[in-house]
Amino acid sequence: MSTPYANTSTSTTETPPQTMRRRSLIAACSAHAVHDGLTDVIYVLLPLWQSQFALSYAMVGLLRGAYSGVMASMQLLASRFARRWGRKPLLVGGTALAGLAYLVASQASGMGWLLVALVLGGLGASTQHPLASSLVADSHEGSGKVKEALSHYNFAGDIGKTLIPGLIGLLLAIASWQTGAALIGTLGVTAALLLWWLIPRDSQLAAARKNKGAAADGAARGGMWALLATGTIDSAVRMGFLTFLPFLLNSKGAGSAGIGLALSLLFVGGAFGKLLCGYLGARIGMMKTVWLTEATTSLCILLAVWLPLSWLMAMLPLLGLALNGTSSVLYGAVPELAGAARRDHAFALFYTGTIGAGAVSPVLFGRLGDLSGIPVALQMLAAFLLLTLPLSWQVQRQLDGR
Repeated sequence: MSTPYANTSTSTTETPPQTMRRRSLIAACSAHAVHDGLTDVIYVLLPLWQSQFALSYAMVGLLRGAYSGVMASMQLLASRFARRWGRKPLLVGGTALAGLAYLVASQASGMGWLLVALVLGGLGASTQHPLASSLVADSHEGSGKVKEALSHYNFAGDIGKTLIPGLIGLLLAIASWQTGAALIGTLGVTAALLLWWLIPRDSQLAAARKNKGAAADGAARGGMWALLATGTIDSAVRMGFLTFLPFLLNSKGAGSAGIGLALSLLFVGGAFGKLLCGYLGARIGMMKTVWLTEATTSLCILLAVWLPLSWLMAMLPLLGLALNGTSSVLYGAVPELAGAARRDHAFALFYTGTIGAGAVSPVLFGRLGDLSGIPVALQMLAAFLLLTLPLSWQVQRQLDGR
């Protein structure tokens, strides 16, 4: 089986034209930005819902968990539906459903309607990661730019996470949350219409999916599971660290403003890390990049525990770059290992594992923090992350053998 990296001599009849690649990448990046923005804007709305509907913290957690839980658990099913009905209808429909969910929420009169709306939103959001990722990979098949394109796609999600919740937060200073939710819903529906126009038909990508035999797909199955384990550990450490960082900063004397600045520094570094590491992985290889980013992350986490506050603040952009950058490299390896015939399924499996690990990790390491303290828990996270080094070596062996 040839891959977009192993065989750069693919004929022009098998390579999607430049216009199709551009439209597909714009569509996928737009979908990622909108969906991630719709997902994270919940954090802005939750305090307002709690106040208006007199919700307990357990109910608040249920609302947030309903969205993320449905999104994570339905991704594999979304990939199966896409094989039956087509990727374009599923991705467009999911985006529209995520938007409609906020329109429903804007009319909610109690906890029940909010819960229904967020379940619908999570169902719609479940289509984005596996289908948009595979759209980028398929459209760039044979161009030699799959990894770079996926890093752009990954970066776009952080743009959406930053812009949409920030703009809605400003809007809520002068308008009701119902108005904010209605505008978010309108954005989702409008984005769905844009995606319907941008996304090529599945038949137009058929040339990029030729000659993908079952034997070749199965040859890298062990590498795919090693890649999934690598991504799961990376996501678990990332979310665990983000959960503990404010407490660590507080113990070093940072106030609320200092913690906010620290998180901004970390996230800015992380956004650029996703873009930079995708290109780095294409230049020096997946394993070398993962070893560099994960070793840097592990060392920086240890330094975060030991350094005084001023030095820690200065280090946070580098830590964010390494902490978030690994994900772009790992996403870029999925198309090489899975093959075009099972690409949607492979991305769905990968995102299910990483999102699920990110949800469970704060609970497990939080319990460790209760028992042994935050510094010990963070040092355990740094040590746990080093398990990705032998796993990425196993992935690279599979890539080299293809």
